[in-house]
Amino acid sequence: MIRFENLTKSFRVAGHRRVVIDNLTLSLPAGRSLALLGRNGAGKSTLMQIIAGNMRPDHGRVVSDGTISWPVGFAGSFHPELTGAQNTRFIARVYGVDTGELQDFVRDFAELGHHFHMPVRTYSSGMRSRLTFGLSMGIEFDTYLVDEVTSAGDAAFRAKSKALFASRMEQAGALMVNHNLDELRRYCDAALVLEHGKLEYFEDLDEAIALHERNMGTA
Repeated sequence: MIRFENLTKSFRVAGHRRVVIDNLTLSLPAGRSLALLGRNGAGKSTLMQIIAGNMRPDHGRVVSDGTISWPVGFAGSFHPELTGAQNTRFIARVYGVDTGELQDFVRDFAELGHHFHMPVRTYSSGMRSRLTFGLSMGIEFDTYLVDEVTSAGDAAFRAKSKALFASRMEQAGALMVNHNLDELRRYCDAALVLEHGKLEYFEDLDEAIALHERNMGTA
């Protein structure tokens, strides 16, 4: 379960305060895979970063009784001078999982070859995405935060990523951002729509998608 309590986040834009999360109080059900819908700039990534603990709200808080992943695909926590293997071992220690098991999983899954033992600053964006996805899937979380990461790599790697993600979703929940509505329908069974700082929960995914498309039409 994830609960938002009076959550507010704003930014200064061109000298004006722009509110992207507006005094949000809402409880999300446990174990559900939720699509997070909203037009570009609505604040989806901001909300994901706040849930993950990577960004502070102006006020309010996020409460959870389970473990939450960092946003899959977000490589901001990597030390660029450390290798992929070293970053993996560090994250394993932070989350209290076996360092050797996680390193073996990420090395085999991410298919980075000798680059796994090279500094992350030398990685392409695709290599970083594969490393972060492997790390996220290598640790069992109650809720995964996902932002279109299964688009990284060639067709074979994307297929492998989607199969692994589907397997994880059998035992966990997710909050997922994806512009591909067919993929959202494949993985998600409910949805959230973020519009003008307000977040609305929908049991019916298609109802949420219809509202999102109407909002996009008025952008």
